[in-house]
Amino acid sequence: MFTGLIEATGVVRSPARATGAAAALTVDLGPIAAECRVGDSIAVNGVCLTVAGIEGGNVCFDLSRETLERSSLARLRAGGKVNIERALPATARLGGHIVQGHIDGTARIAAIDRRDRYADIRFSADRRLLGGMVEKGSIAVDGISLTIAAVDRESFTVAVIPETLARTTLAGARAGDLVNIETDIVVKAVHKYLDNVLPSETGLTVEKLKQMGF
Repeated sequence: MFTGLIEATGVVRSPARATGAAAALTVDLGPIAAECRVGDSIAVNGVCLTVAGIEGGNVCFDLSRETLERSSLARLRAGGKVNIERALPATARLGGHIVQGHIDGTARIAAIDRRDRYADIRFSADRRLLGGMVEKGSIAVDGISLTIAAVDRESFTVAVIPETLARTTLAGARAGDLVNIETDIVVKAVHKYLDNVLPSETGLTVEKLKQMGF
């Protein structure tokens, strides 16, 4: 598991190239690579991947078809930057929020409002993803733990502080960029529970509960 607190940005050396049902991705992790071992879990732009090989600072990951279809990793280009976070050790403080590295889907940057060293970023997403978001709740965008400032039927917005911009790929983000999204596991669990227990014959739905303030 991860926290959404990015340790560093890596550089893509060999983009994901599909070969049959899978693909391989190579990322230069710099000094972090020296502390990695084959079999370790590392979040790359929020996607939990397993280290398959290490050569110097370059770390290789195998990507399944599910990962390629669910995330934006297939669109990475050589020289591009990616957010890196190693799995959380049991003795560490839990900052950010609980991030599994299991991507729910992708969203696209609709607008960026930069003010001084801060930025308000709005993302367009489908209703399936938006249905798992709540205002002031947590969201992982390309692996970055962020707080949802606003959410509506078509998009959600986050306010990004200078520290986050300086440490992550959001510093170079542009409108139209595709990002990986993982919604909060707590919200997903509650949503699933309500879907299972709400009696359909009453007409009470999750949407109606939201309208009533729940």
